[in-house]
Amino acid sequence: MAQTLDSLKGQFLIATPDMTDERFAGTVIYLVAHGEDGAMGLVVNQPMPDMHLSDILDEIDMGENADSIRISPNLLKQDVLRGGPVDSSRGFVLHTSDYFRDGNSYLVEDNICLTATLDVLRAIADGSGPEKSLLALGYCGWGAGQLENELKQNGWLTAPRSNDLLFSVPIAKRYDKALATLGINRANLSPSSGSA
Repeated sequence: MAQTLDSLKGQFLIATPDMTDERFAGTVIYLVAHGEDGAMGLVVNQPMPDMHLSDILDEIDMGENADSIRISPNLLKQDVLRGGPVDSSRGFVLHTSDYFRDGNSYLVEDNICLTATLDVLRAIADGSGPEKSLLALGYCGWGAGQLENELKQNGWLTAPRSNDLLFSVPIAKRYDKALATLGINRANLSPSSGSA
């Protein structure tokens, strides 16, 4: 009888000291998809150097009403995240489900969506977008069985999603906050795991 796969979609992966891929050291990844064919996620705690939402909005055509759009200064200062090493020139917006467009938005779970089209950025700019969002360039991808193998190798801890962690906790504190949801701090993490 085949063993059923427990999906980790909608959960966090937290890199442990046993993570062998240095690109993921100290990362927190939100999994937007996970199944028999593989997994996809976005790193939510690595800002792009000197890149903010205002830089991205400057690059896109905002339409006819662009001159009348007034974006909050706090929103313009929002960091753009390094979502992962795959397709790093493509943007992904993780956001609350109060913004959803059929054919463009993907419902990850009850109140979290992913949109990878310009319409969400235009909506954010004109004030009709989601209440909370984060923008990431690139994503993390795993082939069939790859993530499961990394979990067996103790490369990741898993934690349930928290909107607070996704959207409110300062980026620099997300790793420690993710560990804290499991009752762990950095000092408790062993640099190598053992087996009995």
